[in-house]
Amino acid sequence: MAKLVMLLVLCILPAIAMAARGNIGKNTMVVQGRTYCDLCKFGFETPESSYFIPGATVKLSCRDRKTMEEVYTDEAVSDKQGNYKFIVHDEHKDEMCDVLLVKSAVKGCSKISVGREKSRVILNHYSGIASQIRHANNMGFEKEVSDVFCSALFHKYMVDEDEDDIKSHL
Repeated sequence: MAKLVMLLVLCILPAIAMAARGNIGKNTMVVQGRTYCDLCKFGFETPESSYFIPGATVKLSCRDRKTMEEVYTDEAVSDKQGNYKFIVHDEHKDEMCDVLLVKSAVKGCSKISVGREKSRVILNHYSGIASQIRHANNMGFEKEVSDVFCSALFHKYMVDEDEDDIKSHL
């Protein structure tokens, strides 16, 4: 009886655990990131002036380095916390891959923020990255009209700026 239990522990349980891991194989990579709304058009996230956007559409696009032809594409939608995820099963070692904002699901925060509209990701196992997870930078939309409290926040984050420079930003 003890041998049967030992056989179960050593052979069958590890097999069950590996099967429960899902379909992430040796060559599979997971690209994940977040989308957010910049209420004050700062161009970066702050706890006071941004929130994560659910339902935003993002696109993963890989292009051949020589021809710049798109050779792989996929789309995802962010969840309630603004998180999105792509499962990529192939190597893309000779390609440039970017995650791009497509559209926001939030009315009033649908303008794509310049400079925060895409994030480059490396999708091969020969880059020195040990993990199968690839983190894309957070990407943002901005509100068409800044909120009233943005002026005070701007002063908070620009404490070392010259007063004339602060007024020109507002």
